[in-house]
Amino acid sequence: MNIAIVCYPTFGGSGVVATELGIALAKLNHQVHFITYKQPVRLGLLNPNIHFHEVTVPEYPLFHYQPYELALSSKLVNTIKKYKIELLHVHYAIPHAYAGYMAKEMLAEEGIHIPMVTTLHGTDITLVGSHPFYKPAVTFSINKSDIVTSVSQSLKDDTLRLFDINKNIEVVPNFIDANQRSTIFTDCQRELMAMPEEKIVTHISNFRPVKRIMDVVDIFYNIQKEIPAKLLMVGDGPECNPAEQRCKDLGIKDKVIFLGNSNEIDKILCFSDLFLLPSERESFGLAALEAMINKVPVISSNTGGIPEVNTQGVSGYLCDVGDVSGMSEKAISVLRDDTVLNTFKENAFREAMKFDTANIVPLYVELYENALQGITNTKY
Repeated sequence: MNIAIVCYPTFGGSGVVATELGIALAKLNHQVHFITYKQPVRLGLLNPNIHFHEVTVPEYPLFHYQPYELALSSKLVNTIKKYKIELLHVHYAIPHAYAGYMAKEMLAEEGIHIPMVTTLHGTDITLVGSHPFYKPAVTFSINKSDIVTSVSQSLKDDTLRLFDINKNIEVVPNFIDANQRSTIFTDCQRELMAMPEEKIVTHISNFRPVKRIMDVVDIFYNIQKEIPAKLLMVGDGPECNPAEQRCKDLGIKDKVIFLGNSNEIDKILCFSDLFLLPSERESFGLAALEAMINKVPVISSNTGGIPEVNTQGVSGYLCDVGDVSGMSEKAISVLRDDTVLNTFKENAFREAMKFDTANIVPLYVELYENALQGITNTKY
């Protein structure tokens, strides 16, 4: 197949999953064209089946806000025609599904009919999409998609609750390539982060308020009172500076390392012992899955799609949102005994393997084939 993928090219979960999906499809000898405003952070272009097309937005003084949706729609039309794209897969309802629909309509005027698959990832539904200003456009875009998927059952339920949807929504969970996530490094360089007797606790996110970064710091504060430990904070965002100040106020500045955004997530997780994810909401919890595939158990909130990934008492523990005391207690119970910790590590890896690329990507391929069966009059 010849597939176009539209996504955000950032460190966020939707962009990561879209990129990994494209890479997996390319390995199956499909032609994959990424169309976005810059090269996705996890995308390498060494595979001849992967192509990147940059969307540029000319700046005109007439516009107070430059019209990215128009530029994207036009780029889609031109790219689809030039490379004879057969199927369009957009990740995130706003603005990608809306721009995709406009491109479909323009192409239809020329006798080119392209099916569009829309994948809902989370905040496009629960935060942005549910705002009264955007809700009609989101509803329209979803209903005009040929196939709609969501990354968790929880997100599907939220979508049907918040919007008047007349399309079936297929649940296709996020995934991870176990072959690319080996915890075997010739030198993990753990000593750069912690002393041999210290446990390493890790948090990875975009440091937005929804991630409850202060809870991460407070949970670690309780952990380090009982067990020698270091906290690795990976990512960047509006809560980063307040979190650093909180560490200073609690007197644990020397025990917390802020690493910023990183492309070495697997190496960081290689020497991690526990992962904290106390989010206010998560549509899936991709960060938890990435930890688990690297044999790192997870202490998380029980919100959204996280319970579909992190199995209570097996790969880690789930607590109510804001239950710092409960999460601290569970974290300490896992870290205190090495035998218990090692059991949780092995369990985490086993649970993560359920979401391996080999199990999930074929579900997308099947949906693509179903979408193409409904399009028989394309001009190409």
